[in-house]
Amino acid sequence: MGLTVGAPEQSVKILTSCPSCLQGLARYGDDTGIEADYIVVEMAKHLMGENWMQDYIEKANNGGIEKVLL
Repeated sequence: MGLTVGAPEQSVKILTSCPSCLQGLARYGDDTGIEADYIVVEMAKHLMGENWMQDYIEKANNGGIEKVLL
């Protein structure tokens, strides 16, 4: 029985909170077919929807930053 290296049959994503780990895992993404991302990004997508970052930026640009700083 041999080990087959290649893209997985299903989409696989490895989640991490470590910037160095994310960079290292992403380096092999093309060879393995595995995607790496931050766990907080996946949580934000799950809790706030796929457009969470655009919504956040829009709110921040419309007075959101001042509210946080005060």
